Amino acid sequence: MKPSKVAVLIPCYNEEVAIGKVVRDFRQALPDATIYVYDNNSRDRTASVAAQAGAVVRHESQQGKGHVVRRMFRDIDADYYIMVDGDDTYEAGHAPDMLRTAMSGPFDLVNYIRKETEDAAYRGGHRFGNLMLTGVVRKIFGNRVKDMLSGYKVFSRRFVKSFPALSSGFDIETELTVHALELSMPISHVEGPYRGRPEGSESKLHTYRDGYRILKLIMKLIRHERPMFFFGCLSILLTLIALVLVAPVVLHYLETGFVPRLPTAILSMGLILLASLSLTTGTILDTVSRGRREVRMLAYLQYQPHEVSEMAEKAEH
Repeated sequence: MKPSKVAVLIPCYNEEVAIGKVVRDFRQALPDATIYVYDNNSRDRTASVAAQAGAVVRHESQQGKGHVVRRMFRDIDADYYIMVDGDDTYEAGHAPDMLRTAMSGPFDLVNYIRKETEDAAYRGGHRFGNLMLTGVVRKIFGNRVKDMLSGYKVFSRRFVKSFPALSSGFDIETELTVHALELSMPISHVEGPYRGRPEGSESKLHTYRDGYRILKLIMKLIRHERPMFFFGCLSILLTLIALVLVAPVVLHYLETGFVPRLPTAILSMGLILLASLSLTTGTILDTVSRGRREVRMLAYLQYQPHEVSEMAEKAEH
């Protein structure tokens, strides 16, 4: 079954060297798809090269991949969306397979698992950071997604139109993954080659800065989506510290009937009160988080799976 409309979304910043080939490769792999290149304040000829290669070029003035993805998802209407980086590190020839996989489920997210074909494809810090951050998300939110930071994905319409898109930078990949996991969306994977950037092209990813931002986003998402877990752990930590501090005071009191370290006893009591407050906060916010999740689910359910829509169209005719 063939979708009525497929959009290829390519966020770009200073990709003059690679973007022409990326657009041509995807036009060859998916001749019926519309290819959109969103230029994010590039200082080179990215926009003109993309237009010459046959892409629909649009612009986003707010700097950061998250801002670009938010604008693309809001502006473009399609049945399936293929999002890929504009650095020519991914294989366009796998797009039809990913699209068929998305339609066969149907799957709301098809993630491309990168298999290195060149030594320069990954920097050591990027490889370790990807494994660590993906592992954290899999542990907290569910283990159904591999290679979370891959920049090559296929989304269904219902995924895109229910996605809140709150991130501003490269941490958008994490938010996309957590959105799929939190709504229990059907997810699949396709494995393919991942090569180094073409000569003259420079990576915009900063290993430590962006890794820190992604880790900070994960902590924020845990606090927002798993408040009982977050504040429960904080409550346990505060309780343990309080017990360690107060244990000698209690033992001394049982032996002598005196409390010689009154400030320590007061500090321990304060920590116990904070632990109780943290647990109460987690309980309240857990209800709020459940309400937000239900709202996103309702937005998701407004859109039928694509094959249902086409069956309905056939029935009408």
